[in-house]
Amino acid sequence: MAEPRGVEGRVCIVTGAARGIGRAIAEALLDEGAKVCFADQNAARVDEVASEIRSRPNVPDDAVISVGVDVRDRTRTQQMIERTVDAFGRLDVMFNNAGVNKPMNFMDVTEENWSFIMDVNGLGCLIGMQEAARQMIAQGNGGKIINTASVASRQGFDNVAPYCASKWAVVSLTQSAARDLAKHDITVTGFAPGVVATEMWDEVDRDLMAIGASEKPGQAMQEFSAEILRGRVARAEDITGTTTFLASRASDYMTGQIVMIDGGMTLV
Repeated sequence: MAEPRGVEGRVCIVTGAARGIGRAIAEALLDEGAKVCFADQNAARVDEVASEIRSRPNVPDDAVISVGVDVRDRTRTQQMIERTVDAFGRLDVMFNNAGVNKPMNFMDVTEENWSFIMDVNGLGCLIGMQEAARQMIAQGNGGKIINTASVASRQGFDNVAPYCASKWAVVSLTQSAARDLAKHDITVTGFAPGVVATEMWDEVDRDLMAIGASEKPGQAMQEFSAEILRGRVARAEDITGTTTFLASRASDYMTGQIVMIDGGMTLV
């Protein structure tokens, strides 16, 4: 009998899983039979999310755990992986999804703004890849690492320059890790969402108004999404078909690639 090509039985970690894209990724994996660690810096919120999900009749009691983690902290990241392995026995798939943004006009960007965004989005991704790979190498049977990039990894935008730089870093880290980890049968891929209607975008919208980059609620999203070929902004659920595929055995021959999921906003 051929080996299943989906994610059934696979053990996955998703960071930034308390809301938005991260939560949608994690729930979609669960729906397809994976076991999932929901991880987030907001430990209380991610615990609430996991508790609510475990209460659903179609979710096995032993399929979900939650962990508070600061992805910038190597020790905390190691503890997250240890907790997952203690609960599920191994780690098959690591989603480095946690990310932040804090818009500033280009000429106003400060060292603090730069460091905050780069540390979470860039360094956090690096640490997550390294520590997941250490666990997968120790297990000896390969694995998958999947990173969240952005449409901003393909084009610079003036009011979110550090965010753009951090997501370009994610692309480079993905390619570098793919080359280094291939010998261990670990694939490294990523995906690049465009404009997605999530809580994070609501925060960005407010921040852009605060710095004078837009005048009214929703204006920024409307302007950013004006050239989306699909004619609308994405929902988190629009992303999960691709993320589940990247976590599955069906994508075993892919590595070093970033999949654009932006509705045709940027053609590369």
